[in-house]
Amino acid sequence: MCLDNQHMHDRSILASSFNMSDEPAIKTQKAPPVAVPPVPLTKPHRHVVAAQIHDVLTLLVVFRFINAIVLRTFFQPDEYFQALEPAWNIAFGDQSGAWLTWEWQHQLRSSLHPAIFAVAYKVAHWSLSSFFPPSFETFVLEALPKLIQSVFAALGDFYTWQLATSIFGHESNIPWTALWMTVLNPWQWYCSTRTFSNSLETTLTIAALYYWPWDLLQDAKSNKQEPLQAKGNLGSLRVSLILAAVAVLLRPTNLLIWLGVLTVAVTRLTLDGESPIKTSTLLVLAREIIVCGSAALSVSLVSDRLYFGFWTFPPYKWLHFNISQSLAVFYGHMPWHYYLSQGIPLLTTTFLPFALVGLYKSTSSSKTLTTLQSNILKTLSFAVLSMVGTLSIISHKEVRFIYPLLPVLHILAAPYVFNFFTVPAAAATATPATTAPAEGTTTSTTTTTAPVTVRHKISLANLLSINLILATYLSIFHQPAAVSVVTFLRTEFERIHPDSLSLDSSSSGEPIPKQELFALFLTPCHSTPWRSHLAYPALRARALTCEPPLHTAPGSVERQEYLDEADRFYKKKGEDGLYGVDFLREEMWGGGDLTSGGEGQEEIPRYIIGFEGIEEVLNKFFEEDKRGRELGVELKQVWSGWNGAFNDDWRRSGRLVVWDTGVYEGVEEVKNIFSAFA
Repeated sequence: MCLDNQHMHDRSILASSFNMSDEPAIKTQKAPPVAVPPVPLTKPHRHVVAAQIHDVLTLLVVFRFINAIVLRTFFQPDEYFQALEPAWNIAFGDQSGAWLTWEWQHQLRSSLHPAIFAVAYKVAHWSLSSFFPPSFETFVLEALPKLIQSVFAALGDFYTWQLATSIFGHESNIPWTALWMTVLNPWQWYCSTRTFSNSLETTLTIAALYYWPWDLLQDAKSNKQEPLQAKGNLGSLRVSLILAAVAVLLRPTNLLIWLGVLTVAVTRLTLDGESPIKTSTLLVLAREIIVCGSAALSVSLVSDRLYFGFWTFPPYKWLHFNISQSLAVFYGHMPWHYYLSQGIPLLTTTFLPFALVGLYKSTSSSKTLTTLQSNILKTLSFAVLSMVGTLSIISHKEVRFIYPLLPVLHILAAPYVFNFFTVPAAAATATPATTAPAEGTTTSTTTTTAPVTVRHKISLANLLSINLILATYLSIFHQPAAVSVVTFLRTEFERIHPDSLSLDSSSSGEPIPKQELFALFLTPCHSTPWRSHLAYPALRARALTCEPPLHTAPGSVERQEYLDEADRFYKKKGEDGLYGVDFLREEMWGGGDLTSGGEGQEEIPRYIIGFEGIEEVLNKFFEEDKRGRELGVELKQVWSGWNGAFNDDWRRSGRLVVWDTGVYEGVEEVKNIFSAFA
C-alpha cells in the first residue's frame, strides 16, 4: 500500500511555509508575480522521502498491532454482531452457532465486510486445525480479526498523514502534526482496531480523499491544462471512486461526504478563482463515477448473492427499515445537537478547540494559503458540516456514524495545534531558501522548514496526560469482563467436554452431539461477544434478545408499547419493585419438563451469567418462588470480573458474575465413573 516516491511527489501540494496565525511562524520570500516552474525533488531527496514513507507505514502497522493486542474491553455490540458473527457463519456454516441478528435475516448489511474476516477464519482453520490443539486454534481465531483491523487502522493513520502532506507539502511540519494527532487520539486508540464497519469506512474514506484529484479545485488562470488530463490524475480518480463506492456500500451515509465534495467541486460554492472544470471534464467525471461505481456494486451484488442465496441490495433495505420504517429509533433517540455537543467532542477529545478553530477558519480564504490549498480546506470543511447537519436530522445518532470525519478534523486542526505548541527557534531568524510554487500547482517545491521549539509545555503535557489516561482506562479497565467472561466459559467447556471441541459443525454430515445448555445470559442483549469467542458449536448458549418490532407500523400504539425480551426481564413488577422474577416464572421456565435434559426455553443451564444486580432476583426466584424451587437450582458463584467504574446503562452496572446452577454436578460424577471404566 506504500505509494512510490514519484507518485507522492506528483500529488503533493505545497505553498511556502504554511502558518495560520496572525504572526507567521516561518517567514518566506514573497512569491514572484508570475508563475515559475516548480523545482522537482532531487533524486536523493526522492529516495529519502520514499524510505520515510515506508518506515512510517511500517511503524504505524506495528503501533496499531500493539494497540489491538492491548485492547481488552467491550464497546458496542456491532463490533461482533455485525461483522464477526456473520463472518463465523460464512466460514463455519449454519450449524456453527453464530448469532445472526435481524439485520442479517432481512439483508440490511453488505456481506463485503464480514467476508474479509471469513476468509481469514477459513485460512487459519485450514492451517491450524491439523497441527495444533483446539484451544490454541480458538485463541488465534479470537485475536485474528483485531489484528487484521489493526492493518486497516494503520492505513487510516497513514493516509491522514499523506493527505496532509499533499496539502501542506513534504517539507512542512503540519503533516507530522496531523500524524501525531491521529496516533495520540484516545478515540482512535479505543476504536480504530475494533471490527466496526465504521472503522473500515473511516480508512476507505481518508484513502479515497487522498486519491481524489484535488486539481479540480484549482484556479483555471494558474493552469490551462484540464485537471483530469494531468499525468496520473485519471488513474488516481478511479482509485478514489472505487474506495468511496465500497465505503458507501458498507455505510450508505458515507455518500453524504462525497455529495459534499462533488457539490463544491462542480458549483465552486465558496471557492476562490475560476473553475477549471469544462463540459468535457464533467463528462469524464460522470463516466468514471458510473464505471467505478458499477464495478464496486457488481462485486457487492455477487458477494451478497453468494451469501444470502438470492439477489438483494442491502443499502436499499437499510434505508427502507431505518428511514421509512423508523426502526432505528428503537435503538435510541438523541437530540438534534448530539453530534455538536457530544459527537465531535468525543471524537476529538483534547484537540476539540483546535478542531473547532480549524473548521471555522477553513470556511474562509486566507492570505497565507494558495488558492488551491484554501479551496481544498473549504471543501473538506463543507463535507464535515454537510454530513453532521444531515445526520443531525435523523433521530438515531451514534458517535460512530461520524467517525469517518475524524481524519479530516485532524487535518483541519493540525495547523493550529502546530502553531500553538511551537515557535521558530532563535537560530532560525534568517529567511530560508525557498522556491515559490506556481499558484495552483500540485508539485512540491524544495522549501526548507525552519527549526522550531516547543512552547506551552505544561498545556501540552496536560493534554497528552489526559489522552494517555483516557486511552488506558478505556482499553483496559472499562467493560473488560464482557470479553473475559466468554473466554472463561470457553475454557470451562474445554475442560468439561474435551471430546466436543471440533469447529467443523458438519464435517461428517452428522449432527453435532447434543450437549446441555451450557450458558444462559441474563443481561441486556448483546452484552458480550458470541460465537467469535465461544467458538465451539457444541457449546450451546442462550441470551435475552432485543429484536425490533418489525411487525408494527411506525407511530402505532402497538409499537410504542412494544417490549423486547430484555426489556421484559428488566421491567419492574410487583409491590417490592423487583424486576425479573415474573419473567423467569412465566417466560423463561413457564412450564414443561423442568429438568437438566429439557428442551428450548424449559432447559436449565449449567451456568447463568449476569451483572451482580440480578443476584437478588435470582435468589428470590430460586429460593422463594414455587416454580423456581422446583428447578432444584443451588447457585454458586464461580467467576466474577470487574467491568468498569461506571456505565451509562444501569442494567450493566457492577461486576459481571457467573453462577453455577449445580444441577449438573451429579451428572458429571456419573460421567466420570463411566469414563474411569471405559
